[in-house]
Amino acid sequence: MASDPSPQDRPPQGMSTEKYARLKAEVQAPYRGLRKFIYGAVGASGAIGAFTFLAQLLAGRDVGSALPNLGVQLAVIAVVVVLFRLEKKD
Repeated sequence: MASDPSPQDRPPQGMSTEKYARLKAEVQAPYRGLRKFIYGAVGASGAIGAFTFLAQLLAGRDVGSALPNLGVQLAVIAVVVVLFRLEKKD
C-alpha cells in the first residue's frame, strides 16, 4: 500500500505537480539558474582573456605584463570551476 505524501509535499489545489516541484526547488536554491549563467559568462571571459595573454606570450610581446595577467585569468577560471562544482553538489 502506497503511503500518501505529507501535506507539504502535495501541490496546492489547481497546481500541477511539475510546477509545484519546480517552485519548491527554486525556494530551496534561489537564483541557481542565474548563478550558473553568471559562472559560465565569467568563465568564458576568463578563457578568452587567458587565450589572449597566452598568444601574447607565445608571440613574445610584453612578456612582463602578459605573464601576471595570464595568471589572473587562469585563477578566475579555477575559481569559477570550484564555484560551479559547489553549486552542482546541492
